[in-house]
Amino acid sequence: MSEFWLISAPGDKENLQALERLNTVTSKSNLSYNTKFAIPDFKVGTLDSLVGLSDELGKLDTFAESLIKRMAQSVVEVMEDAKGKVQENLLANGGLKEKMKCLKIDLTSFVTHFEWDMAKYPAKQPLPSVVDTLAKQLAQIETDLKGRTAAYSTLKATLDSLNQKAKANLFTRTLSDIVNKDDFVLDSEYLVTLLVIVPTQNYIQWQKTYESLSDMVVPRSTKLIFEDKEGGLFTVTLFRKVIDDFKARAKENKFMVREFYYDEKEITREREEMTRLLSAKKQQYGPLLRWLKVNFSEAFIAWVHIKALRVFVESVLRYGLPVNFQAVLLQPQKKSSIKRLREVLNSVFKHLDEVAAASMLDAAMDIPGLQLNNQDYFPYVYFRIDLSLLD
Repeated sequence: MSEFWLISAPGDKENLQALERLNTVTSKSNLSYNTKFAIPDFKVGTLDSLVGLSDELGKLDTFAESLIKRMAQSVVEVMEDAKGKVQENLLANGGLKEKMKCLKIDLTSFVTHFEWDMAKYPAKQPLPSVVDTLAKQLAQIETDLKGRTAAYSTLKATLDSLNQKAKANLFTRTLSDIVNKDDFVLDSEYLVTLLVIVPTQNYIQWQKTYESLSDMVVPRSTKLIFEDKEGGLFTVTLFRKVIDDFKARAKENKFMVREFYYDEKEITREREEMTRLLSAKKQQYGPLLRWLKVNFSEAFIAWVHIKALRVFVESVLRYGLPVNFQAVLLQPQKKSSIKRLREVLNSVFKHLDEVAAASMLDAAMDIPGLQLNNQDYFPYVYFRIDLSLLD
């Protein structure tokens, strides 16, 4: 599963034994894979300041998760490929041990081997300063994301619109990629070339009748220049004076004249515009994708650091001073085992808060398949990390 539970319990002897018991129970039943989650010793400050930080970190956590999901979706849109391929590009590079900093680290490995980045977020700084650094970093990434993706999205939308027109039916599709100057009689005072849409099943009828649909149709002047699964686009040349009569007679026979005037300048302009847009998209693609990959990594790493800060702050507020707690990262092994895992955690740590443990037991009984979120209260500190960023 791509879901993790980040929990903490007081670090006294009784609770350390409880953690050992938790490991034993969960491993025997294959409920979860557990690892210690290292959190530095931060400067605590006052408890009042921690209460304010708790609220601020909650909002920053939500913002960071939303940001990395938007960035992941942007990678999907830029790559225009399957999610499986995109997932290979959503990595957390650096932030682990020195020898691993240049490697491409998948998100799960980063979370399970998390180490606080002392260089980027010095733990000796006051906690509000650390939080402010993270908030400014994420805000800048979001600002850059909006600017970079807006230009690319506008370009892509214009191209998509032109491509849709090129794939539309014969009545509405663009013709600049189909017609050629040689298909038309141009600059004639008397003659004009029309484009006629003929259903596939009526090709033979068209060939037999088009010359007699009206007077003054040039014999053997028709040519099939394009077709799709529904029909074909034929040219036919006739005298200008009989255009209206020809259109009416053609319609009676289920042949539809497509209103079109060949303008070489306009055709050239449309073709050049498509070439220009394709070139611009190609030029922007590489730099934008590289930026997204680098800054997705930065935002994701910041998000996990925010989770670590939340565990620290909530643990101090819950368990008091001096700071003494143990954080553990649990990865549930199966979706079907989540309810049982929650029951085990409740049993192991219910002594930390009997009231919360009892309410959890009642809720689990009342609501089968209970879905829990960060707002739920448990006897232990709990935060959820969900790596399903493309759902």
